[in-house]
Amino acid sequence: MNITIYHNPRCSKSRQTLQLLKDNNIEPMVIEYLQSPPSEQTLDKILTQLNMTPLELMRKKEAAFKENRLDNPELSRSELISAMVAHPILIERPIVTTDHKAAIGRPPENVLEII
Repeated sequence: MNITIYHNPRCSKSRQTLQLLKDNNIEPMVIEYLQSPPSEQTLDKILTQLNMTPLELMRKKEAAFKENRLDNPELSRSELISAMVAHPILIERPIVTTDHKAAIGRPPENVLEII
């Protein structure tokens, strides 16, 4: 099983989630998504795996959310995904994915459900 964590090393929940995976003998592929954001296609797949809308995955308190007026109900799914790729700080973290499932590590134990 391929396991990936979209990780921000400055985030305590992200660090805890990564450690939890390692404590369970899992060495995930670590993607520091602020430096290497997922593509629009990858993010769309993750949203489908999470069964979430782009707005549900967004960090709404970030300046980029307000500056780009992403609360506009007329924005399409594609436009919101594009905004997250352009401003990856908007993506909730950490996200752990397998080949067919995904979970947000808030709390970190959530990811145990998919591994």
